[in-house]
Amino acid sequence: MNDELRKRGTSYIRLRQICLVAPHLEPVVGDIAGIMGLCVCYRDRNVGKYGLENALLPVDSVLLEVVAPLQPGTAAGRFLDKTGGRGGYMAIFACNDPDERAQQAQEMGVRIANVIDHAPYHGVQLHPRDCRAAFIEFNHTEGSDDILGPYPPAGPDWQRSIRKDVTQALIGVDMESAEPQGLAEHWGRIIGIAVTQNQAGEPELRLANCSFRFVKGASDIMSALTFRVADIASVRDAARKRGCAVAGDSFLLGGVAFRLAA
Repeated sequence: MNDELRKRGTSYIRLRQICLVAPHLEPVVGDIAGIMGLCVCYRDRNVGKYGLENALLPVDSVLLEVVAPLQPGTAAGRFLDKTGGRGGYMAIFACNDPDERAQQAQEMGVRIANVIDHAPYHGVQLHPRDCRAAFIEFNHTEGSDDILGPYPPAGPDWQRSIRKDVTQALIGVDMESAEPQGLAEHWGRIIGIAVTQNQAGEPELRLANCSFRFVKGASDIMSALTFRVADIASVRDAARKRGCAVAGDSFLLGGVAFRLAA
C-alpha cells in the first residue's frame, strides 16, 4: 500500500494515539473509563518486553493508551521520575510513509529511538530528548488507511469498544514550553505541518482530526488533552466524585489536564 500511495503522490498524517504513563494502571484506567464513559479495548502483552503493561481505550477513532512500568529501569519509569508524573508520554501518528518521515527527522538531528516491525504494522519512534516534550511515533498498518480499519496495537476488534454517549472525540492536545513558538516550529518540521495561529493567537498544528496547541509553561511537556463531550457538567461531576482535582471545565488525571468542550 505504501508503494501505491507514493506512486499516486498521496500523503496523509493524522493523530492515531496518545499515550499517558502512570506508576500503576489502576486507578488511572478505571477513572478514565468511569469518568469519560470509555471502554478498554485491549491490553497488549507485547509491551512486556519493555518492562511495561498497558491498556487502550478508543475515543472515536483515536486511541488513548496508559502504560505503567512493571520493573525498575524502564524508559517510562525514567519519564515519571524526571517529570514527577506530569505530562503525556507519546504522540503517535498514522501516516503513509513512516520511514520517510523518520529519515527527514534524522536529517534535522532527531534520533530514532526504536523501530517496531510486526507485519502488517510498522512503527518508528523518535528520541524524546530530540523531539522535546514527548515521544513522537510514525506508523502505518497495511490496510489501515481507513481510519476505522485494522490497528494491531489496539487489538483485533478495537472498533467494537468505541462509545460515544459520553465522550465523542479527542480534539486537542496542549503542549507547554518556555518557548511555545519554537517548540511548535520544531514539531511542525518533524511532523511536516506548517505552524498556524488559533483565535487566541497561539501557535498551533492542525491535523485532520486533532489540533496541537502550544502554550507558555515552565518546561517542555504535553500538558492537556481536550475532549468533546455530550454533557460537560455530568463529566465534571463524575471526575469530582472520583476524587480528581477539578478546576472549571477541566480536571487532572494521568499526569495531564482533561479539558472538556461541547
